[in-house]
Amino acid sequence: MASLFKKKTVDDIIKEQNKELRGTQRQITRDRAALEKQEKQMELEIKKMAKTGNKEACKILAKQLVQLRKQKNRTYAVSSKVTSMSTQTKVMNSQMKMAGAMSTTAKTMQAVNKKMDPQKTLQTMQNFQKENMKMGMTEEMINDTLDEIFDESGDEEESQDIVNQVLDEIGIEISDKMVRAPSAGKNLPSASASKATTISDEEIERQLKALGVD
Repeated sequence: MASLFKKKTVDDIIKEQNKELRGTQRQITRDRAALEKQEKQMELEIKKMAKTGNKEACKILAKQLVQLRKQKNRTYAVSSKVTSMSTQTKVMNSQMKMAGAMSTTAKTMQAVNKKMDPQKTLQTMQNFQKENMKMGMTEEMINDTLDEIFDESGDEEESQDIVNQVLDEIGIEISDKMVRAPSAGKNLPSASASKATTISDEEIERQLKALGVD
């Protein structure tokens, strides 16, 4: 029941109108088809009368054929008019929707302009620009300081790497020498060997006399 008393909107009216126009277009198409059928029948009838030699009947049928063809051509004109009306309705609907959207946008802009103070907005933008510049300068100073710290740290690390490399090389040389050098236990003679290899004075004198050296 509520739908019966509901007020129709513009969209509802346009939909109903388009529905009626589509129905009219279908009816025009059916009428044209019927006229074309009558046209073919009348042409056959004229040919039949012509074969029998009935000139008067041919003239009458020919006049009717002319009127029928005019009526058929009118259906094309009416159909074109209906199509134009449907297109025009759609264009008007689009224009109305666009006008409604523009109206809503205008009201929104008006409300925003009332709440927005141009002077305050300009001041806010200037403050933002100033603080943004400060932040940029601070960030640049911090980056420069960090770069100096990291550069110095890098120099120290590089120097330490060089020292470690030299020490490693020396360590390798020392270890090589230690590998090639005989161990103390192997080179030092034992006490028994020392005693065995000690030559007495008497033995030396005996060997000298044997050589003829006094």
